[in-house]
Amino acid sequence: MSQEPILLDVAAATSIHSEAAALTGFKDLLFGSIAGMIGKTIEYPFDTVKVRLQSQRDDAPLRYRGPLDCFRQTVAQDGIRGLYRGISSPLVGAAVENSALFFSYNIAQSFVKKTLYPAIPENEKLPLNALVFCGAASGAFASFILTPIELIKCKMQVQTIGLQRPISSGAIPSATAGIHTAAVRHAGPIALIGEVYRVYGVRGFWHGQFGTFLRETGGSAAWFGSYEYMSGMLRGLSGKKTNSAGEQMIAGATAGVSYNFMFYPADSVKSRMQTEAIGAKGDKMESFFTVAKKMYQAGGIKPMYRGCGITCMRSAPSSAIIFLVYESLKSYFA
Repeated sequence: MSQEPILLDVAAATSIHSEAAALTGFKDLLFGSIAGMIGKTIEYPFDTVKVRLQSQRDDAPLRYRGPLDCFRQTVAQDGIRGLYRGISSPLVGAAVENSALFFSYNIAQSFVKKTLYPAIPENEKLPLNALVFCGAASGAFASFILTPIELIKCKMQVQTIGLQRPISSGAIPSATAGIHTAAVRHAGPIALIGEVYRVYGVRGFWHGQFGTFLRETGGSAAWFGSYEYMSGMLRGLSGKKTNSAGEQMIAGATAGVSYNFMFYPADSVKSRMQTEAIGAKGDKMESFFTVAKKMYQAGGIKPMYRGCGITCMRSAPSSAIIFLVYESLKSYFA
């Protein structure tokens, strides 16, 4: 009997499997991007307030008494537009972050299932501890993509509160401290990218990487782990094999709060690092541990959690929408 038909069947099956895997990966990237941008649009004003609260130094009088006061001052100074200052970079970042997270999360699941749990059928989920590990792996991967985007985003969010020098007519100066007036033109993302590169080189775009790595690795483990746990619990209560839209949003909201609360201090240190004024060429950037030590010495643990309440509050609806949109698109185009 000729082996040629068998070899052709194996080759055809391998080709079909590869095409299906590529299509699934493309869907993860596309659906994650769409979900991330929608979620970012909803949460961005709260993120602006969070970063401004985190950027306040403890060796000087606080500019804001709390989240509501920060909202009030920002709107009074810049209008609603001020709450969305710098959103172009985060929209790109949200698309990249969520597409990278969902894509790498599913890649990690496939790898873990093949290597550690080969007996589990393709359409069944891994144990929760394995899903938590896959979430951590996806966050670690995404952190290296996110740091440069968040660096520019954070610098734009604090431009009008005196942490960045305004851009006047003519050459762009270093973004050191300055005073905001109605006639001032602040640096856009392209100008800030050029300034960071001029002063620090390529390495400067990953300033705060360790903080992003801690936040994303631990936070994504909590994000996906909480979502999977809550989704499974709700399916058990309802007796159904799939979650309703409402259940997906409840699980997503739980995931959002878990992600932000558990590793918030790492994000606070990272924001403090990324909102420092750009210095002169040749200046050295302070490390994560140096900044964390200074923050703790100046105000104890309190500065590490400044803005945590509003961050958790905004992350609940944002994550609920992200998971709802992602799961709905994935189901519709299955």
